[in-house]
Amino acid sequence: MSEETRKEGIIPGLPVTLESRLLSLLKGTDKVILEGVELELGELELFLPLNLNGPQVLHQSVEKALPQKERHFPDSLVDMQFLPVQEKYPGRVREVLLGATAKNGGTRSHSVTIGGSTSTALSSLANPYSNPPLISLDVFDMHVPLPRALRANIEDVMDDPGEWAKRNVEKFGADLVTIHLMSTDPLISDTSPRSASETVECILSAVKVPVIVGGCGDPKKDALVFSEIAEMASGERLLFNSVTLEMAEARTLEPLIEKVKEHEHTVLGFTGLDLNRAKELNRRLYDSLSPDQIVMDLTTVALGYGLEYSFTIHERARLLALIGDTELQHPTISASTNAWSAREAWMKMDPLYGDTAIRGPLWETVNVCTLLLAGVDLFLMMHPAAISTVREIVNSYKQGISKVPAHIYDWTGMKT
Repeated sequence: MSEETRKEGIIPGLPVTLESRLLSLLKGTDKVILEGVELELGELELFLPLNLNGPQVLHQSVEKALPQKERHFPDSLVDMQFLPVQEKYPGRVREVLLGATAKNGGTRSHSVTIGGSTSTALSSLANPYSNPPLISLDVFDMHVPLPRALRANIEDVMDDPGEWAKRNVEKFGADLVTIHLMSTDPLISDTSPRSASETVECILSAVKVPVIVGGCGDPKKDALVFSEIAEMASGERLLFNSVTLEMAEARTLEPLIEKVKEHEHTVLGFTGLDLNRAKELNRRLYDSLSPDQIVMDLTTVALGYGLEYSFTIHERARLLALIGDTELQHPTISASTNAWSAREAWMKMDPLYGDTAIRGPLWETVNVCTLLLAGVDLFLMMHPAAISTVREIVNSYKQGISKVPAHIYDWTGMKT
């Protein structure tokens, strides 16, 4: 090695370049501070070969400066105590009484109350419900096309609404019965209001649970039919399903509401996934009805067809009601049988998706359970398997959970 090389610290065997000079200068140093340096470079590339003493020394110094921490793995899970937050809201959902006993001017064996929530759904496992959600089973006044999974349970009574209603109550345990007067539709059979009234009278004689009366959806015809039935069943505290803003546009809403008020019934205000329209409809109803005569239907969409949006609308309505929006402080209903409008619930598909006898009830059950978490108070249902599953879920919450099971933490080590 020459004297010049030794003085400049150049490493033997390495070409005298900027890189070699930098490596020599960096050897044995911990820190480099550049002052008053200005670089004007189009491209700068530093390559530090790992087989040279310089980089190895630097690498070793970094390891010494930052020693590796010892690794500790837990032998068991840490026991933690869960203390649920007790929610308190300034608002409260109103209670609505459905059905009237003889003492109150009706013929029902009992009345039921929906609503009354003071917090979001299932926020307290110790006291989950002010009034547990109820289930109403559907009946139609005419033979309607239904998926095979639904027909199998009621095919022999589909032509007799009274017997159909009795089966729903006595065999399937319905809390209420909903009679859908589809034949009154002017585009179907255009059944007269008087004939529809006789059908409802048959239902009232066949069962003693509270009754919901559904129309055909025509704003003019429904108003005529509901008015006739309201007078016939005076004092029974029926729930008319439904009144709409379209009735107001057709100028049939006010006369109907006067009949409902006169004969002490209740109404279900239907709007399509729009809280502003729901509030507008409620304001119109307040002109004649007491707020405890109003229930809301914000629309239920099937799983796979927008169920998440239905959940959002119902959740928003409940939260707004609890924080003080009086125009939304009403119990809500879900037509969960809309789940069967999804073709995936009933059509034949690849065996991978399972038998429709199971898939259909699951579709309905998911719809109910989703909106159960949003705080819905009353569900319209049809399939016995879905009904029994939902009933079991509701009952398990009604019992409350006072103690966390000892094995609840074992899920981390469970094998599927």
